[in-house]
Amino acid sequence: MSDATLHDAKRDPDDFAVSVADSIESFIVAVAEVSRGDEPDSAVPFLLLEISQLLLTGGRLGAHEDFLPDERYEPDVGPEPDVDELRERFARLLDPVDVYSEVFDPYVPRTAPVACRISDDLADIITDLRHGMAHYRDGRVSEALWWWQFSYLSNWGPTASAALRALQSLVAHVRLDQPLDELGGLDTDSVAAEERLAEEAGRVMEAEIAGPLGLRGV
Repeated sequence: MSDATLHDAKRDPDDFAVSVADSIESFIVAVAEVSRGDEPDSAVPFLLLEISQLLLTGGRLGAHEDFLPDERYEPDVGPEPDVDELRERFARLLDPVDVYSEVFDPYVPRTAPVACRISDDLADIITDLRHGMAHYRDGRVSEALWWWQFSYLSNWGPTASAALRALQSLVAHVRLDQPLDELGGLDTDSVAAEERLAEEAGRVMEAEIAGPLGLRGV
C-alpha cells in the first residue's frame, strides 16, 4: 500500500466525512439524471463511470479503521424514500441487458451463478446511500460514516462491484465487436434462482452472525 493511500486513510475524520458525503451525493444525483433516459445510448458508459467512482469511495471506507457511532442505537431517520420509480426507469432503459449472471460469494467453492438485475442493484445502492445521507444531513456524522462503511462491506459494495462487472462486460462486448449470446435463459423471477440466492444468503448470515454470537447452525 502506498504512503499516499495510508495517509489518506488516516485523514482528519471531518475532512474525510465531507469528501465521502460529496462523492455519495454526486453519485445519487448523477444516477437519478441517467435514469431520466434523456441520453439512452450513453446510459451504460455513464453508469460504468459513476459506479467506478463510487467504488473508489467505498474502497476508502473499507480501508479506514472501523467507525463507531456516538449512540448505541441508531436514531430513526424516518421513512425510506421510494426507489421503485427509479428501479422501473432503469429496467426500461436497460432492457434487454438488465439481467446478468453473478456469483453470490466468490470464496464459496462451486457456488452456482445467480441471475441479477442492474436496475435492482442501482435501487439497492441508492437506498443504502440515502440512509446514511439522512444521518449526515441531520448532523450525525459518525452515524453516517458507520452506516456507509458497514453497508459498503455488507451490501452496497458487493452489489456495486457486481453491477460494475456487468457494465464493463457490456462495454467490452460493444467496443470489441463481440455480440452477446442469447439472454433468454436468464431470469431473476425463476423459483430456482430465488432459492439459490436465499440459500447463499443464509450461509453468509450464519458465518458472519451465528459464529460470533456463539450460535450453532441448524
